Amino acid sequence: MPFVRISLHKGKSPDYLMALADNIQRALVETFDVPENDRFQAIHQHDGNELIFDRSYLAGPRSDDFVYISITIGRPRTGEMKAALYRRLADLLAQSPGLRPEDLMIVISTSAPEDWSFGNGIAQMTDPDWRLRALGGRQ
Repeated sequence: MPFVRISLHKGKSPDYLMALADNIQRALVETFDVPENDRFQAIHQHDGNELIFDRSYLAGPRSDDFVYISITIGRPRTGEMKAALYRRLADLLAQSPGLRPEDLMIVISTSAPEDWSFGNGIAQMTDPDWRLRALGGRQ
């Protein structure tokens, strides 16, 4: 049930944005035990003065192609799973859309089941059978 926010400067093509989104989902499925159809993403494109980042803090050098990915997850993942996700994202995004690993920043935040409502004004994940419903596609 991750919710992914992707922030970058304006000006990339629809194909570039779709490659970002698709490969983020692919990495989550491959490394983070996320079902393929569990996909919720928001792409935020910013003017140059609206995405502020240090060009060398703990990595870099970063270019104007910098992408910030914020992933909110429900259940915690192990440090090994997080490390695998970071590596897989860097590899996949380097392949397509061609993002340099130096230009990728990822932050993972956890939340509790009662922090999520997928609709209908209820917190679906507080129901003990929510995983069965999610796999069956039912509400």
